[in-house]
Amino acid sequence: MECGLLFSGGKDSGLAALLLDDFYDVTLVTAHFGLTDDWQHAAEAAEALGFRFEAVELAEDAADSAAERMHEDGYPRRGIQAVHEAALEAVAADYDVVADGTRRDDRVPTVSRAVAQSLEDRHDVDYVAPLSGFGRNAVDRLVERHLDVESGPSEDLPKGDYEAELRTLLRRRWGPDAVEEVFPDHEQTRVVGRGSG
Repeated sequence: MECGLLFSGGKDSGLAALLLDDFYDVTLVTAHFGLTDDWQHAAEAAEALGFRFEAVELAEDAADSAAERMHEDGYPRRGIQAVHEAALEAVAADYDVVADGTRRDDRVPTVSRAVAQSLEDRHDVDYVAPLSGFGRNAVDRLVERHLDVESGPSEDLPKGDYEAELRTLLRRRWGPDAVEEVFPDHEQTRVVGRGSG
């Protein structure tokens, strides 16, 4: 079965790809808005892992709506969630199985049972979240063994997720302070290859 896995180029979606590889014909899919070329970092990570890659451009109004929500809220949760769900919808149009790298203890994005069932029913697909039973420590241990990753602050380590484009949109519309107000400082990871594990 053909599986489209939402792929940022980071450790979670990289590990999810490895877990799904024995069961599905996996393509790593990065959703973007065409605002930057940061999605190419995910293409490089997919190549380093040995998976096919596809970039899917989402409607720009989804980015606009997400940026407005984040600016209004002062935090990214609702905006990131809306974009993640739009990305799942886009991937569901072309694959038998739709997957992502969401973990058990993620705050955002998350996929509720209702959202998953609706996606499956409307598109006649299976939704799979291979990391949904894994906590952060378990993921980190598996990543350490099976993936080679770089890590650093979000602003300094672009990868292929839509967060970078949403940061760009916030900066363009409301200035650089808007990015600092909405996004907390945190470490990002980018996959550079498979580990020797």
